[in-house]
Amino acid sequence: MANKGQQPPYLHLAELTASQFLEIWKHFDADGNGYIEGKELENFFSQLEIARRGAGVDPSNAAFKEKMTEFMQKFDKNKDGRIEMSELAQILPTEENFLLCFRQFVGSSTEFMAAWRKYDTDRSGFIEANELKLKMFDLNGDGKLGLSEMARLLPVQENFLLKFQGVRLTAEQFNAIFAYYDKDGNGYIDEQELDALLKDLYEKNNKEVDSKSLNGYKQSIMALSDGGKLYRTELEIVLCREPML
Repeated sequence: MANKGQQPPYLHLAELTASQFLEIWKHFDADGNGYIEGKELENFFSQLEIARRGAGVDPSNAAFKEKMTEFMQKFDKNKDGRIEMSELAQILPTEENFLLCFRQFVGSSTEFMAAWRKYDTDRSGFIEANELKLKMFDLNGDGKLGLSEMARLLPVQENFLLKFQGVRLTAEQFNAIFAYYDKDGNGYIDEQELDALLKDLYEKNNKEVDSKSLNGYKQSIMALSDGGKLYRTELEIVLCREPML
């Protein structure tokens, strides 16, 4: 969250490092809800104009409001009147090639998961940040990127991991559930078994979900699968609080 006495960082720079980009995001997303909106958005655009022009601006001025409207028409890709991190990445250029590479996958959570599977080659549930020279989403500073950290690249409505907040499992709970649905003990479950698992998981946690959304979550998770076989380690990444050692 932003400190009210803190000056907006780095908006004057033509090129940004990933860490500078994240500082900008955290500064203006003051309530940490994943959007820059309302007064946050007005503050962001005001400071961006000041950085570009080197002079003060008046948010109540009609010309300012007109320029802000033009700005949103250009960069607010989903037209919801607020800015998400994936949209801000288009506004503020970054020198991190990995972020630029991953941008092409932020259109849907299914494509994102397929991309994650490509980079998480050892199925550890992490991508080593030092190997990719990417610090931007390593929020806990452990030198590696978890799935939920990289999922911040997704538009908020496509970030299906947010839908599992409050229903994530401990290692013991996960082991019991996986054993229950892996009837033949072969170490993986298929799409139909995953469907039943997710429905039960939502019912037991008293969470409502429509069939269309549930199918979307299922397809996103199945993007981690190997030929339709969802192994323990892949499902564990999504449903557990921390990957088990």
